[in-house]
Amino acid sequence: MNFETTITAEAADNVAADVDGGTADPRNRRSGVGRWLLLGGIGILGLLLAIAAYFALTTGEPVGAGDDESQAPVVTVIAPGRTTIEGVIEAPGTIAARREMPVGVVGEGGQVLTVSVDAGDWVNAGQVLAVIDRSVQTQQAAAQAAQVEVARADAGIAQSNLDRALQLVERGFISKADVDRLTATRDAAAARVKVAEAQLRELRARNARLNIIAPASGYVLERNVEPGQTVGAGSPALFRIARGGEMEMLAALSETQLAGISQGVSARVVPTGSDKEFTGQVWQLSPVIDQQSRQGTARIALSYAPELRPGGFATARINSGTVTATVLPESAVLADDQGAFVYIVDKDNKASQKRVKTGMVTPQGIAITEGLSGTEMVVVRAGGFLNPGETVNPRRQQT
Repeated sequence: MNFETTITAEAADNVAADVDGGTADPRNRRSGVGRWLLLGGIGILGLLLAIAAYFALTTGEPVGAGDDESQAPVVTVIAPGRTTIEGVIEAPGTIAARREMPVGVVGEGGQVLTVSVDAGDWVNAGQVLAVIDRSVQTQQAAAQAAQVEVARADAGIAQSNLDRALQLVERGFISKADVDRLTATRDAAAARVKVAEAQLRELRARNARLNIIAPASGYVLERNVEPGQTVGAGSPALFRIARGGEMEMLAALSETQLAGISQGVSARVVPTGSDKEFTGQVWQLSPVIDQQSRQGTARIALSYAPELRPGGFATARINSGTVTATVLPESAVLADDQGAFVYIVDKDNKASQKRVKTGMVTPQGIAITEGLSGTEMVVVRAGGFLNPGETVNPRRQQT
């Protein structure tokens, strides 16, 4: 504001000096001319800039910010190729006894006198686990044994009578009808002996069943009985035994995962809370799929180990064979509502989305089963900051 006022005043003075016949100071005249030249140069420069801007806007083509490769973002890309990897399916599940045997009362029951084993013990086939009182049954068996002796004595008398009658029949002292009657009496007495002996064996067998025995060798998982307890045929299982100590893991798998494995494949099981790994084998695949969870069960046979406790959780890594696929770092695979995708860079250095289908996760990265041939230039990182069609400055990384 002050500068413009000063220039105007000086210019007016110079004009006045010229009108007065040049009586003003010559130094003032030279100074005024220089200022006028400076103002004229600035005006010409502004005019030229305005003309250049006009032609640029009317005749030139606009340059998009994304197409300016000098300012394009630098991204790291790889050509992953295809790799043969060992297929592994990871699944959660629970530990259980492979063949669990519940052992209960098979006889009429009674009061428990002794229990000889506890949970965590190993037992042999036929070993007595508990004994039930049999005082009454013992007396019944003794009475039946006496009945057997009575029947045998009666049978002996009947046989003697028949022998004497056979000696007298030849002399005519005994009729043929008497012999037949004595023979029938002898046969009935012999039959009563057999009945008494069978009843005695039955009582003794019932008494023997009052002992709770192990049906097979194995590892005792539960003991649910104590001395003095009264048990009967309707009582719940008194013991639970894992036959042979064999364990298994019940791995929960989806329909697709079940279709990818077969019986006999190996698996590695890690119980929760333990860093030990146990090797097993899939011995059975569920023939049905649960309608609610859409999952089935793979049963993995395991040998006995103290760390394998039935009812505990574990994680299984099941071998599903080898597969050839493209493997990408996890940072290269993005996802949205439509699924997984990656960014690839074409020959014009433009980024575009490519829909893919992911498979198993390996130590090298994520396996891509569908969508890539392995020859594409895939953006390794920073894909979340790109837009489809954006120009980038790729920097290739070794696979």
